[in-house]
Amino acid sequence: MTDDLEAAIDAGVPHSARIWNYWLGGRDNSPVDREAGDQYRETFPDIVTVARASRHFLTRSVRYLAGEAGIRQFLDVGSGLPTADNTHEVAQRVAPQSRIVYVDQDPLVLTHARALLTSAPEGITDYIDSDLRRPDEILEAAAKTLDFGRPVALILSGIMGHVPDAEEARSIVRRLLAALPPGSCLSLNDGITVAEDTSYEEAQEEYNDSGAMPYVLRTPEEIARFFDGLELIEPGLVHAQLWRPETTLPDGSAPVGQIAGVGYKRRGSTSPQSTGAVSRIRPKF
Repeated sequence: MTDDLEAAIDAGVPHSARIWNYWLGGRDNSPVDREAGDQYRETFPDIVTVARASRHFLTRSVRYLAGEAGIRQFLDVGSGLPTADNTHEVAQRVAPQSRIVYVDQDPLVLTHARALLTSAPEGITDYIDSDLRRPDEILEAAAKTLDFGRPVALILSGIMGHVPDAEEARSIVRRLLAALPPGSCLSLNDGITVAEDTSYEEAQEEYNDSGAMPYVLRTPEEIARFFDGLELIEPGLVHAQLWRPETTLPDGSAPVGQIAGVGYKRRGSTSPQSTGAVSRIRPKF
């Protein structure tokens, strides 16, 4: 790690990537992250389930995109700390020639990415140090590795909640998708509000007050708007645990906290698909 990167990493402030790593059972976290993670879990005990459901959805959706959808290029924005089954590992197990570009602005993530995100010999893995709020910069840098004349899978996993303003968040997604050709896909999952249980929102508010990077929970309808103009792949926009699951949920348990979907960009498609997506969310929130 360089001196500049060391100076940029503040180990005294809870860090979203390190806390997420802690919830996933990783070791790249500090005492202040574990304390913040435990405090969050005291208010909302299901946060570990949410974190793992997010990771498992990422794995399943990338496997689908590289396999059934036949996509060979991936743009993973807000990738976070590397852990098991990163996007390039899943994609290149299916298609070793896959090209993956990771994007994050975090110096801690940058350090780990450079060390761990290595590619299969047939493919390419690259990393861009950039902010989600600068989509044009991301696209310009990604074009050095990806061919925007061929389909690209845009991965936005648990990241759009870091853009509090809903219209700004939708604008970012629109600008990224506009640069991708027909046949491209969007894989997105994010945290949701739950009317019957406010503990998730309470835990998130406490977390936002800690000095860490804020994250906002949205309604299912708000998240569905990210898929405007795309055709949702079955089963539509659903709880992350219910998107093409490989196992059934344990008896007595219910999916919580996060919804997910994969949308397909058809040639000349302009009609929003979000209304149908919301109607397919199950069970009732």
